[in-house]
Amino acid sequence: MSYSVGQVSAFAGVTVRTLHHYDRAGLLSPSGRSGAGYRLYGDTDLARLQQILFYRELGFSLDEIAEILKDPQANALEHLQARLRKLSEEIGRLQRLAEVAAQAIEVQRTGVELTPAERFEVFGEIGFDLSYATEAQLKWQDSPGRKESMARAAAHTKEDWRQLMGEAAAWRAELLAAFDDGEPDHGERAMDLAEEHRLHIARWFTTCPPDMHRRIADDFATDPRAFALVVPPSQQRPGLAAYLRKAVHANAARRADPEEDR
Repeated sequence: MSYSVGQVSAFAGVTVRTLHHYDRAGLLSPSGRSGAGYRLYGDTDLARLQQILFYRELGFSLDEIAEILKDPQANALEHLQARLRKLSEEIGRLQRLAEVAAQAIEVQRTGVELTPAERFEVFGEIGFDLSYATEAQLKWQDSPGRKESMARAAAHTKEDWRQLMGEAAAWRAELLAAFDDGEPDHGERAMDLAEEHRLHIARWFTTCPPDMHRRIADDFATDPRAFALVVPPSQQRPGLAAYLRKAVHANAARRADPEEDR
């Protein structure tokens, strides 16, 4: 039985233009012609079209499909295995993106609601990079501290944010002064500033033992998005993030020393 190009287009779910393109590319040439010269497709042609559409659905290019159909028995398995690996990787990537998107929604729902003008008034230059926020949420999502921090942040009022950001700005000015004065990162002044930062986190967000504070400071030194949460780019100096990290580590070591608590 033979079918016209219009009939094949209708029941295969492809356009006539696509069928013409397959013909010109030598991928699917109809086995017959009508008396008027119109394309006619037979059952063998339809079986080949089904294979083409199957491979297209899997993401193969027309050149790859042509190579496979030259000798399906020899070429199909290797190509399909390679495609399966790529699809598995893509599935994993999309699952991670879905998780990030879900966390982004959660982050957007959490926290005080401010107009743009109010946000600038309260936060000034401090920006919240959503990509970092969602990655941090994924990284710390099973941490009780992270959950407590998100819950407390959500409960803060505009005045709470104004007060805590004022405290943060005053601390930041002292940090910059210590750095610019050449204070050693393991010196008492730097360690005291690190301790003040740890207590600020505990006061406004979540209990922050020294080990957690070290991990937070490690992020400051390795991820500019994290450091921008405490020091906006316009106020940063080369080496400042590493300086703060070392001060935090030195303070954590100091607090771990029983002699320091006497």
